[in-house]
Amino acid sequence: MLTSRASFLYKFILHPQQIGSVTPSSSFLIKKALSNIPWDNVDTLIELGAGNGVFTEVIAKNKKNSCQVLIVEKDYQMRKTLQANYPTFFYGSKAEKLDWLLKHYEMPQVDCIISGLPFSIFPEALRNSIMDVINESLKPGGIYIGYQYTLQMKNILKRYFHEVNVHFVPMNLPPAFIFCCKK
Repeated sequence: MLTSRASFLYKFILHPQQIGSVTPSSSFLIKKALSNIPWDNVDTLIELGAGNGVFTEVIAKNKKNSCQVLIVEKDYQMRKTLQANYPTFFYGSKAEKLDWLLKHYEMPQVDCIISGLPFSIFPEALRNSIMDVINESLKPGGIYIGYQYTLQMKNILKRYFHEVNVHFVPMNLPPAFIFCCKK
């Protein structure tokens, strides 16, 4: 069986339009991104582009017991592995169908959305569609945390959120930017 990093690289080589990096996120990136979440106040949370679950693992450890979690991962095998490891979470495969997934699972607007989606490699129409549904799915005062490898999304995020803070994480391969936004 391939190791997690080798499996991630393999999937990147096969589908570079879907996988945004050659390796999973570092512990530095995870810690910095999730440090902005008020865990005790989060009743509903979505993770977009969960990959091999490095963020999902930390979410599972920190969320309160009553928190509903929806994981969206396009890659079938990665999603199945996540379902086996976190069976109490809800699952979907298409971020652009987030509104349908919330209705399907009877989830209200959410408190927090964490995104590892590689927006820079998405066609503009798909990127806009996903951002629209993120905006609709997040409750007023909700938090959006996304990480990217360029600053391309900064101006786009400013159209959707009244507060956009950017943090740079050099200790990641590749170095990454974290966008912490409030609706």
